[in-house]
Amino acid sequence: MASSPPNYYKLLQVQQTASPLELRQAFRRLSKRYHPDTTVRPAEEAAEAFQLLQQAYGVLCDPTLRQRYDDQLSPPSAPISPVAPAPTSINRPASVRRDLSGGEWLALLLLGFAMVLSLVLGVGVAWMRGAQLVQWPSWWPEVTAANVTGLTS
Repeated sequence: MASSPPNYYKLLQVQQTASPLELRQAFRRLSKRYHPDTTVRPAEEAAEAFQLLQQAYGVLCDPTLRQRYDDQLSPPSAPISPVAPAPTSINRPASVRRDLSGGEWLALLLLGFAMVLSLVLGVGVAWMRGAQLVQWPSWWPEVTAANVTGLTS
């Protein structure tokens, strides 16, 4: 006799209407409890429980797989029509914005510091060599006293 597959929503302890963020939070919370490296449970039991959690999260976090799974949980009551309706919209994953971590801020600060230091070093070396720091382009007309008096009159 084949046993029925576990209900992934009950396994992750979330409602069937849970958002992707709620699913992720539930998975992270439970994975800390059942991961073989972080639990006091026997290794085989913990590995099996953690594998079920990974499988449940893998199915429920993918919109296509989740829809198929939901269809298996509750079969449609209406007869299936031979022609499927055209999709009206494209489901795109919601963008997730988060604050920068301390390490990311440090990396940006170091990058900015390196850029400023490179600029100062480059200008300083050019100045010490006697290079002309500002040079007009060759195509720029030269400003003379005749041009200036001609413009003002």
